[in-house]
Amino acid sequence: MKSTFSMLKGAPLLPIIQPKSVDEGLHLAEAIANSGLCNIEVVKRSDAAFEALSAIRKQFPELVVGMGTLLNRNHVFEALDAGAQFLITPTSSETLLDTLIASNAPFLPGVATPADILLAHQKGIREMKFFPASLSGGTPFLKAISSVFSDVSFCPTGGINGDNANEYLSLGNVRAVGGTWMMPKAAIEAQNWQAITLACQQSLTLFDEAAA
Repeated sequence: MKSTFSMLKGAPLLPIIQPKSVDEGLHLAEAIANSGLCNIEVVKRSDAAFEALSAIRKQFPELVVGMGTLLNRNHVFEALDAGAQFLITPTSSETLLDTLIASNAPFLPGVATPADILLAHQKGIREMKFFPASLSGGTPFLKAISSVFSDVSFCPTGGINGDNANEYLSLGNVRAVGGTWMMPKAAIEAQNWQAITLACQQSLTLFDEAAA
């Protein structure tokens, strides 16, 4: 299976965007690119998601762009047709995991319990999304299962913010974190794209401090 973590660029941060239109998606992508961040997850939560992802891929080829909130086979292959470079699901099932494997694309299936992790692990999957992280045990959970699933790496999302991102990234089984905290809702509504660039730059500062 292809590794999602190995294709992510720069800081181990995955900004999550929910564009309501193609134009909004392009502005958000530009704001992220201007900050120095290199990765984006476009979530399938609006009718514009697939078209926005395609437009972002064309206009910002330097970014690594994936699609999240995929729930079934149609979603998976529609995302790939739109140009998604990696796939993310919020949860897992036998059918969904088999579809992700068959896609031959990099992916992170959503897991929230030891049973979820075991199901994916038994299918040879070693990279997973931990969601919703804060409601599913947070860093204590990830520490507790690290010895049981010592060969599994995670990207926690859900409740990640500037105050706790480094706490997650300090764990040996966390390779990246995802979130929306650097996408202030008020800035999006006001179309203040510079404010989003600044918020993304602040998130990069956090990671620079952690690496120091």
